[in-house]
Amino acid sequence: MKKVLLAAAGLLIACVSFGQTKWGIVAGPQFSSYTTKADNVSKKTSDLFTNVRAGITVDIPLAEEFYVGTGLLYSGKGGKDDGVKTNLSYLQVPVNFLFKPEVGTGKLNLGVGPYLAYGVAGKHKTTVGNADVSVKAFDDEAGVARLKRFDAGMGIVAGYELPVGLYLGLNADLGLINAYDNTDNGRSWHNTSFGVSVGYKF
Repeated sequence: MKKVLLAAAGLLIACVSFGQTKWGIVAGPQFSSYTTKADNVSKKTSDLFTNVRAGITVDIPLAEEFYVGTGLLYSGKGGKDDGVKTNLSYLQVPVNFLFKPEVGTGKLNLGVGPYLAYGVAGKHKTTVGNADVSVKAFDDEAGVARLKRFDAGMGIVAGYELPVGLYLGLNADLGLINAYDNTDNGRSWHNTSFGVSVGYKF
């Protein structure tokens, strides 16, 4: 997965060299949760956890008003459940099929597509008595709560691009991969997030 992300980053850098591509930067708060399930137990969704989504974006033209929107993003995910706070950090590569019609003086940005993500850091934190306890979510020390580093799913973006390059948008991700490393007894974990973003497209 590391090789895939490095190859994707190299492709992004190559794309920037083409004059017709439009690249930019984006950042904003992201609100995430996760949904878990096990045998004989109904699905349970955690409370929201506030994190950050930020990085570089690249819009590659396909045809008039149609683009592939990709990039390399830091995507913070996780949630809070039963006194345990999970904070996950991913490097994420979206591949959105964008429709960018002119609306007013700017361009509407509407897109949907898959994403690939690799967990670079993560912790499960709780309090036992007066002591704070923390384990690394992607390592063996997390036991049955260990998560896979690889994640993937579908993303949606909607925004507006002003003529000066300023971008305002909304984004949402729905994880489709079972992130639990140990899937005995039908255990599953799926990440979900949504956020708002401000950026600039050059």
